[in-house]
Amino acid sequence: MNRCQKWFAGFLALMLGVLALAGALVIWVDPFFQYHKPLPWFPYLVDNQVNQNPGLAKNMEYDAVLLGSSMTTSFNTDWFEEVLGFKTQKLSYNGSYPKDLANIMELVFEAKQDRVKAVFMAVDERTFSADPEETKYPVTPYLYDHKLYNDVQYLFNKDVILDYILRPLADPKDKSDWSQLYRPMWEEENYSKASVLMYYEPAPQKQEPLPEQYFVEAVEKNMDVNICPYIEAHPETEFYIFFPPYSILYWNDVTRARELDAVTRRMLCMAQRLTEYENVRLFSFMEEEQIVCNLNNYADYIHYHKDICRYITDCFASGTCELEREDLEDYFAALKKMAAEYDYEAIWDDWYDAGPRFYKGKG
Repeated sequence: MNRCQKWFAGFLALMLGVLALAGALVIWVDPFFQYHKPLPWFPYLVDNQVNQNPGLAKNMEYDAVLLGSSMTTSFNTDWFEEVLGFKTQKLSYNGSYPKDLANIMELVFEAKQDRVKAVFMAVDERTFSADPEETKYPVTPYLYDHKLYNDVQYLFNKDVILDYILRPLADPKDKSDWSQLYRPMWEEENYSKASVLMYYEPAPQKQEPLPEQYFVEAVEKNMDVNICPYIEAHPETEFYIFFPPYSILYWNDVTRARELDAVTRRMLCMAQRLTEYENVRLFSFMEEEQIVCNLNNYADYIHYHKDICRYITDCFASGTCELEREDLEDYFAALKKMAAEYDYEAIWDDWYDAGPRFYKGKG
């Protein structure tokens, strides 16, 4: 070999060695949990729902999961074990569409087979009008499948190495709390009426009401494709499904947009489908006035304090706020009445209302 060939061969060997070392490091630490559960000593940073949830679903130890949008991120999963006896894994997707829920349920049931005792799921009724194949964010295919050949995009990814291996090692104080994954960054003082109203912009006022049946076809498609097949395929699993308590300002937007009939009909349609199944327990917190009408419970017009999450967890155990099939028509009629008759103008009369938040056990 001439000198140039030797130099090239040496450089190639060096590069292959670096790549092998990088791939081995990613496999060993596995910050996206594709191959094994977390190393007990490593300060994992879990902040990427789209890319880390698939591995959490595949390799964490659990017998229940918490699914949904940012409406689930303030839950502490230790509560589920304390109150209900389920070791629960949080798999939230901010702004999730029904397809996001289906994608992660596919991995959960594939990984655990018939060992999933419970699914706790927040359903954001407004997302059930989306296209059944639409996801909130693009899915990373090589993290959601079981093909090894395309894992090179994970094994030799500089962002994975720099941001999820080297950075946590350099600054371990930022490691994630496994019971509070994806916890919102809001501080206690952000949960106040003044803070909510400061950033809230009411929806434009419309003149023509939306037809009552406007969303029904889309809802039926999403239920048929993304939700009901998993309920039907897993009768051994109990599904605790709930409508989250958006604040009264959400209903201000709905009424201003003249969509109240259509929105409540959409929710009724979802509820009727879900209550067809014996392994579904359906809860709704939309009409809990001590929660939704007190803006001190919120950081913005829909995101509620962790105390509300604790209350919801307790309700799963006690049956409080559970909807029965025979009561659905009356429940949604009452919800529509509350939203239609509420004095929204009075909300701004006392901007700095410092009244107490809702706490577990009150109301």
